[in-house]
Formats: sequence, structure tokens, C-alpha cells
Amino acid sequence: MTTKPDSTQSQETSSDREEVNGGTTNEGNGNNTIKESSGKGERHLATLPRNQIVPRARTIYLREPDNSNFWLILCAIAVLFLGLYFNNFWVGLAGAIVTFLISLRTISPSLRAWLINTLTPQARTKFIGFVGLFVAIAALLNYIGFYRGIKGWLDSIKWDEFGSWADWVGAIGQIMIAVLAVYVAWRQYVISKDLTIQQNRITQQQTIDAYFQGISELALNDEGLLEDWPQERAIAEGRTAAIFASVDGEGKAKILRFLSQSRLVTPLRRDNHLGRPILDGSGNYAEDRAFGVRVIDLGVMLAGVDLSGQDLRWTDLSEANLVRANLSRCDLVKANLSRTVLYEANLAGTDIKSTRFYYGDVKNASPRSRTTPPDYETGAYTGAVVEKVDFTRVQRMNDEQRYYCCCWCGEKSRATIPGGCDGIPNKLGR
Repeated sequence: MTTKPDSTQSQETSSDREEVNGGTTNEGNGNNTIKESSGKGERHLATLPRNQIVPRARTIYLREPDNSNFWLILCAIAVLFLGLYFNNFWVGLAGAIVTFLISLRTISPSLRAWLINTLTPQARTKFIGFVGLFVAIAALLNYIGFYRGIKGWLDSIKWDEFGSWADWVGAIGQIMIAVLAVYVAWRQYVISKDLTIQQNRITQQQTIDAYFQGISELALNDEGLLEDWPQERAIAEGRTAAIFASVDGEGKAKILRFLSQSRLVTPLRRDNHLGRPILDGSGNYAEDRAFGVRVIDLGVMLAGVDLSGQDLRWTDLSEANLVRANLSRCDLVKANLSRTVLYEANLAGTDIKSTRFYYGDVKNASPRSRTTPPDYETGAYTGAVVEKVDFTRVQRMNDEQRYYCCCWCGEKSRATIPGGCDGIPNKLGR
């Protein structure tokens, strides 16, 4: 009797033969050959007999079981509280154990997932290493008798005197509170000081801006041309002297840069009738070092000032009195110090690249004189007074500057000039 194959079984068998791990089947020579298809080609995995049925590959999905057991945990907690309420040891112990086990079973998958996601295998190994190190140290302390020594020391303490120890602890606590209060007060003082300094800087900048505006309105006419009469020059000098006394070194440097770039401290050529400044034909006011008149004459405004570390590049400080001024670590690149009185000034660490100390030839240049007018062609009496100036670690001093300073700074200052003064005469004579 012949049995007909079931159509469903035949279809499943055919599909199972066709789909094995995403492969294909080829029939030939009585065998089934399973191939794996890929983007780079095909490779043979296995050769099976024709009549053998290969089962379909099934995907297994892993799912975390539901371990919430909400009501079971609530019942266990209720049993625990009943044991505590009725003071029943066994009921309370059973409720505690059941609550612990169910809660642990509930949170263990999340805890394990958190550890796997948070700690890498290397980090978990290190963590276990630290735990083992701690346990080992604790065990070693036990075996060497450390805990027994601590126990003996605790047994030897006279606990009836603990009250006096409590008083000492209370006194120490009060001292610590006092120290904390002092620290808080000190921090408040520091914060208040910083705020005060910041406010002073803002106020100073506002004062300087008002000075700039006032000088501009005083020295210029409605058309923007320089119009400085004797009274206006006197008022401008008075305002400048007043503001120099009320600002710090940084503020003084800002004012000097403004006056220099505005050519308000440069001697300008004037006509012989009205004293008005004359243009040089190139869109600027003509400069006259020998007979010119400055809008603001600095005079002794800067005597003894502290300008250390300030930016004074391209400033015109010619004929200013800088006696005992602190110009250390300043930037005096291309500043004009001709006929400037630098007696006992401090130029330690100052950058004097291309700084002008004189006019004319360095061989004929000499410091200013109270009685003899300067000769800007030969350089006689056009130089700065550099006697007793500190030139320690001065930067970028060229050979001409070194020659002039060695000639006119005196024996004490010659020892501070970088490179020395060998072969350079001491024309000052002292």
C-alpha cells in the first residue's frame, strides 16, 4: 500500500531544504549541497544525502524574565512588620529572609546589567583586586594581633573618665568652629577686596575717559584744529598733573600713550605772531625740537612715579623729569628720552630697543644742561641724564646706546650695563 506524502510536510521539507542559515541548495549527483551566499561569492558548507531533511534554523530570543513579584514582596514586608509588632522572633526572621531573597532576585538582573554596562572586564578585575587586597590586609592585621592590641587598649581605658575626654572634645570643637569663622571672615574680606579693586578700575577708567574728552574739547576748536592759547595750555597741564596723582601706573601709562600719539607733548613749530601751530605740508603739525612749544609740558609730573611693567612704546618723554622713577620691566621700544632727567631711575629689565637717548652723533652727544641750549645737529646737550641709573638686565641695548650710557652714567651705573664698558671712557668723571 502506497502512502501519499502530505502536502504540508512536503512544503515544509522543501522550504527547509532551501533555507538553511540563509544559504541555497543545489541538487546534483544524488546529494544536497549547502552553500553560504555572501557579497564576495559562495563557499560550500556541507554535502548531505538527497533524502535527509535539514530542519529549519530557528532564532532564539532572549528575554529577561519578569521578576518584579510586586505583591509577593509586599506580603513578605507585611509579615516582617507583623513579627516586629508582635515581637515574634521566628515570624519576623522568616519575613526578613523571604523579603531579602525575593528583593535580591528581583534586582539582581538589573544590578548585573548595570555592572556589565558600567564596568569593563578590566575594571571589574581591578575592583575585585582592590576587594581582595582589603580583605587580605584585614586578615593579616588579625593574624599579627593588631585587633587584640586594639581590644586591650580599649579595655585599659577608664571609661568613667570619659566625661573629661568629652569636655576636651567639646573644647576642640569650639576651637574648630572659631577657626572656621575666621576662615569665612577672611574669605569675605578677600572677595570684598577683589570687588573693591574691580570697582576702582572701572571708576579709574571712567575718570581717564572723561579726561581724554575734556582735553580734546579744551585744545581743539569746532573744526577739529589745534587751538591752544596760553590759558588753555595751563589748564590742560593742571588737569594732567591732577589726574596723574589719582591713577595707578597702568592709568598713567594710558594717559602718556594718549598724549604722545595726540602729539600734545611734542614741541610744535609756531608762527611768530599768534603762536599757532604750523602744518608741515604733509598733513601733520611741524615739529620743532629747539624752539617749539608743547601743548602740555610734563615737567616734574612724573618725578618718582612707579611705571614698572607698563607699555610705553613710542611715547614722547623728552625733557620730562623722571628722577628716581621706577621704569623696570617697561617696554620703551622707540620711546623718546632725549633731554629726559633719569637721575637714579630704575631701568632694570627694560626693553630699550631703538629708544632715543640723544640726537646727533654719539661721539659728540652729551646730557642736557641748565645753562647751555641744545644743539640738535651735533648732539651736544641733547642727551638724557643717566647718572646713577640701574641698567641691570636691560634688554636689546645696541652699541651706540651702550656707548652713550657708559660715558655719562658714572662708575656705579657702569657696572650694571650688560656687556660692560671696557674701552669706553667715563666722560662724567665720577
